[in-house]
Amino acid sequence: MTDQSDDASVFDSIDPAFKVVSVELDIDAPAATVFELIADPTRQPEWDGNDNLGSAVAGQRVVEVGGSFITTLTKGVDRENHIVDFAEGSLIAWKPSEVGGEPFGQKWVWELEPTGEGSCLVRHTYDWTELRDPQRLPRAQSTTAASLLASLKRLKALAEG
Repeated sequence: MTDQSDDASVFDSIDPAFKVVSVELDIDAPAATVFELIADPTRQPEWDGNDNLGSAVAGQRVVEVGGSFITTLTKGVDRENHIVDFAEGSLIAWKPSEVGGEPFGQKWVWELEPTGEGSCLVRHTYDWTELRDPQRLPRAQSTTAASLLASLKRLKALAEG
């Protein structure tokens, strides 16, 4: 069994630059349309490029920092997602946890910038710089730009469809 200091050294030995993955994509749809697909948890399984989200109960639309929403993963486990950044139509970020628990240390960020009439640039970032649970390390390291881009491409298809 390792102690907490051993766990910290594992995380501290990883280059911080590898703990933040970000991709962006132009979408030919209004930012408000795209934002609605992200801010409504019931829509998230439709665009999740990790194929990790199973469902979410209706009525949990994100509206402010400090709130949360619960999603059920494809493996049947519920996750509470704590809203840590929010600006209607342009920014939303959350940190997942067990229901009623403290966040694990990963943060999912979505930033939207209008680029013209009816189009926007969407930036999707996965940041695990605060992660300290060694059991979650393999999953964090396996979340790549390709998996984030898969989410953006699905989001693009929904928004433009």
